[in-house]
This record gives sequence, C-alpha cells and structure tokens, in this order.
Amino acid sequence: MQQEIKKIIQSSIDVKQHILTDLTLIEKIGTVTRLIADAFAAGNKVLFCGNGGSAADAQHLAAEFSGRFYSDRDPLPSEALHCNSSYMTAVANDYGYDVVYSRIVKGTGKPGDVLVGLSTSGNSVNIIKAMEQAREIGMICVGLTGEGGGKMKAVCDHLINVPSSDTPRIQESHIMIGHIICQLVEEQLF
Repeated sequence: MQQEIKKIIQSSIDVKQHILTDLTLIEKIGTVTRLIADAFAAGNKVLFCGNGGSAADAQHLAAEFSGRFYSDRDPLPSEALHCNSSYMTAVANDYGYDVVYSRIVKGTGKPGDVLVGLSTSGNSVNIIKAMEQAREIGMICVGLTGEGGGKMKAVCDHLINVPSSDTPRIQESHIMIGHIICQLVEEQLF
C-alpha cells in the first residue's frame, strides 16, 4: 500500500511540475489574477460554478475571496452559484439542470463581473450555458479545465487547462491555481 500511496503522490507532483514548467500556462494564471484584481477594484464581483467536486472547489475559492485568504482584510464580493439549494432544485425541476447556472448568471451578473467555471472535462453543459449567458451580459469568462479544454474552450475568454486527463489530479491543480490567484489578488488589493 505504501508504494501505491507514493505513486499517487508522485502523479500529483508530476502534473504540478508540468504546470511549473509551462510558461504559457503560468502567464495565463497571471493574466487571470490581474483581471480578477481589476474587477474587484472596479466594484465588480467574481462568481464561481462547478459540478460535484468542482462545485466544492468553486465554493472553497469563493470563500477565500469573500472571507479571507492570508490577511485580515475587507471581504471581496464572490460566491459559488450552487449554494442556494432551494434555487438549484427548483430550477433543475422546472427548467432542467442544464440551465441552473445560466439563469442565476442572467439574474445577478453585470458587465465587468467575472465568471469562473470549473470542469475537469470542460464539457459540463450547465457551465457552458452559464458562460454563454455571461458573455451576452458582458462578463469575463474564465475556465479551469483539464488538458483539452473541452467545449468550454470556445466560450472562455481565458482558459487555464491543467495538463492532465485524470480528474483528481486536475482538481488538485485547480485548487492550487485558485490559491495562487487568491493570494496574489489579495496582495495586489491590500
């Protein structure tokens, strides 16, 4: 069992090592950091969405902004769109799960806001529809996906595609990237 544990840890390290040496991906993370900091500075908000483990990651990252990351500072307007269970179940029941995020984006999104969609495959229909809606409003769309980017690639203004097709390794990297962005945004603004 120890060998299997080491193999899993090494797999996670290998994906992060690929990110570390990919200067294009590093620059994308920097670009997204700057645009999120600029959005907050302009009085806009950052919305997150995902499904399953990616929904948990979306909620985690939204909390880093709306609560705090490293420093004791004012909260930043950010939320994960799945946290209202009454809304989610009503819309999924009445309209279908494919539109649970696009409807709330339409109702709460404003030009200059940022939508961050997390999907390991990049093919989550509800996130793609949310991004399409966000673009109509004039929001900035950021996708965190796996290596190919999936169908989200076509609807993202900025795509951070982790060089892996292994869902757990992608999600681990999404949190690492999200934490980097949170730390640097916090440092820029405070």
